[in-house]
Amino acid sequence: MKARLMKLLPALLLSCVACASVAASAQELKIGYVNSERVLREAEPAKKAQAKLEAEFGKREKDLNDLNAALRGKAEKLDKDSPTLSEAEKTRRQRELVEEDRDLQRKHREFQEDLTQRKNEELAGVAERANRAIKQIGDTEHFDMILQDQLVIYFSPRVDITKKVIDALNAGK
Repeated sequence: MKARLMKLLPALLLSCVACASVAASAQELKIGYVNSERVLREAEPAKKAQAKLEAEFGKREKDLNDLNAALRGKAEKLDKDSPTLSEAEKTRRQRELVEEDRDLQRKHREFQEDLTQRKNEELAGVAERANRAIKQIGDTEHFDMILQDQLVIYFSPRVDITKKVIDALNAGK
């Protein structure tokens, strides 16, 4: 399906350009472009969402890092003590390390899943606000078309309205 879409993309772009040139002969066509990655990196609501996530997940990440460091320390101690340990004691400690590592990996996966879910929730809110700002700019400034990342192969800096979108988000619009 995706391969088929990629084959159709050049034809779609060509037809858009053809339509644009026909429309341009009747009147001037006004097109804008928004770099959504830059919006999510530079806009204040996106920065606040990132800070919120860091505050929410920072302690948990630190705890995981501390557990990881403790586990490494235990593994190093086992390696150091290994020559003096009985086989039974060495096997017991190795089994404990494997169990602790498995538990740590599970906690890390859960952390990543929770972080990803919350990040998606926070960024969805920012994206929704950005889309409203884009629509408002489009209506106010009479754009015929505003493109966003996915299908854009080239754009001139003069059609880039990303800064206007960031400014609108920062102004709380």
